[in-house]
Amino acid sequence: MKTLVLFFLIMADITGKWNFEVVLDAGSGSPTFDFTQTGETLTGMYHGQFGEAKLAGTVKGDKVDFTFGGAMGTVKYSGTLDGEKKMKGSVDYGDAGKGTFIATKN
Repeated sequence: MKTLVLFFLIMADITGKWNFEVVLDAGSGSPTFDFTQTGETLTGMYHGQFGEAKLAGTVKGDKVDFTFGGAMGTVKYSGTLDGEKKMKGSVDYGDAGKGTFIATKN
């Protein structure tokens, strides 16, 4: 079992479309993200209540961190993978507040 877990941590690839459920101090939303992962480098697009924005970040083992900017300033997501198609963590939307998210890969 330890070998399988270690294999997943090394080989995690989150490329694809993800549906997020975000809960902030100021409310909630359901953005989608299109991720492209190359090694530990993460790029992609945010699509949600604040429009669209390019994102950049990293995937290291089961840890996922990414940011994007827009009218609300810099938005920061920090999460942990739970298997191949689930993720959860925290988010900071600047003036719109801090909160949590859960996400599922399509």
